[in-house]
Amino acid sequence: MKIPRILIVEDNPYMLGFLSVALEQHDFIPILASDGEQALRILPLTPVNLAILDYRLPGQSSGLELARLLKRRDARLPVILITAYSSEELAIETLQAGIDDYFPKPLVIGDLLASIRRLLASREFYLPQVSANRSGSIPELIDEHRLVGAAAPMQEIKAYIRKVAQTDSNVLITGETGTGKELVAELIHKNSKRAGKPLVCLNCAAIPESLTESELFGYERGAFTGAYAAYEGKLKQADGGTVLLDEIGDIPLSAQAKLLRVLDKKTVQPVGGRKEVTIDLRIIAATNQDLEGLMAVGKFRRDLYYRLNVAHISVPPLRARREDIPLLLRHFIGELNTRLTKQVRGVSPELVERLVQYDWPGNVRELKNMVEVCLMNLSAGMIDLAHIPEQYRAKLLDCSIKEKESILSALFSTKWNKSKAAQKLHWSRMTLYRKLAKYHIISSRDNVEHGTPVLPDNELQHPLPATQQPLR
Repeated sequence: MKIPRILIVEDNPYMLGFLSVALEQHDFIPILASDGEQALRILPLTPVNLAILDYRLPGQSSGLELARLLKRRDARLPVILITAYSSEELAIETLQAGIDDYFPKPLVIGDLLASIRRLLASREFYLPQVSANRSGSIPELIDEHRLVGAAAPMQEIKAYIRKVAQTDSNVLITGETGTGKELVAELIHKNSKRAGKPLVCLNCAAIPESLTESELFGYERGAFTGAYAAYEGKLKQADGGTVLLDEIGDIPLSAQAKLLRVLDKKTVQPVGGRKEVTIDLRIIAATNQDLEGLMAVGKFRRDLYYRLNVAHISVPPLRARREDIPLLLRHFIGELNTRLTKQVRGVSPELVERLVQYDWPGNVRELKNMVEVCLMNLSAGMIDLAHIPEQYRAKLLDCSIKEKESILSALFSTKWNKSKAAQKLHWSRMTLYRKLAKYHIISSRDNVEHGTPVLPDNELQHPLPATQQPLR
């Protein structure tokens, strides 16, 4: 049975991640975007069965305007609007825009889920009119669940993997350390016609320069001291399949010239050998280095770069898709509960917000390692700040200090105009009000007796959405 895909467009990364977890737990596939422009880029690549739009969005399109655009493209697409700015006038506008349901905040997650199921059922599980192959549907990606992420950049990467996997083109994967480049390479191989053949991985940075050529191309018996038996090399081992050359930026120039010959002639000549051996393989290269910068200083061949860079996938750092952090936390906790025989239920709401603010220089790998350390000392219950490794605690507290400074800077620069400050911070007004309450920020012009209008943190942040939990 096909699982419904739900587009969520929301500019608050915590709310986006929270709704994503809620939908995933109720057997929907969330597709995330932080503004209308991202949503419009995703839709041609990933068909969706229903859209949930926040009323206030950064950029050119409000939720209403985006709804009108979506309805013009396909009038049958069910659309739900959520907003903190409820009014009779807005309710009328939603009807005129063709929006199917409308929820003022605070909303109840159970009501939202009931509406989603009703709208999908009323359209007999609406199937979008998007085709990517002769059968009229986009092919499923084998092992897609391993590439955790519903944010717009990850949806674009998954859609591109589907396309690239169907070809035999060489692929260059770039991205910072720990972003998941090797996993992307595995998905390309598993979804290609070469899936039944080997995927051979070679870390170019881990091989001494003197051994690079023999590891890649193999060697004949007696080719050098210690070569007591012939070795076919990584490229020959991958014959018929795919070879992943990880950290390609570290491969020496001498090996680069021979690798270029392999790409041109589809043959390898082992060290000490006299005959060339024909091979049939696809090359995927990955690097966290700036290859164009290496070319400029003569450390990487331009001709090799252009042969490898036929299809290019740039994997974003975790800080560029913060809304995926709640999903990743849930995924890693589930994995580690099984492996370590634990019963950890999740992460405390306050800690989730701090983790979303942190920049994660080690990316997804760093996040996974931190969760694993937490579970080593916790058998059940919720992970909170006390379980976080000591080296992270000061960093996470520092994130809050930096966020508070950013809020004050935006308020001062806009003369405490909260609407303009929220726009400057790329937040909705309700997000700004919640942060003002969190950091106890008020101005002399605020009515101290009645307090600043706020949304309390505990009404927004819940680790696991229950059917009747209020959501703000």
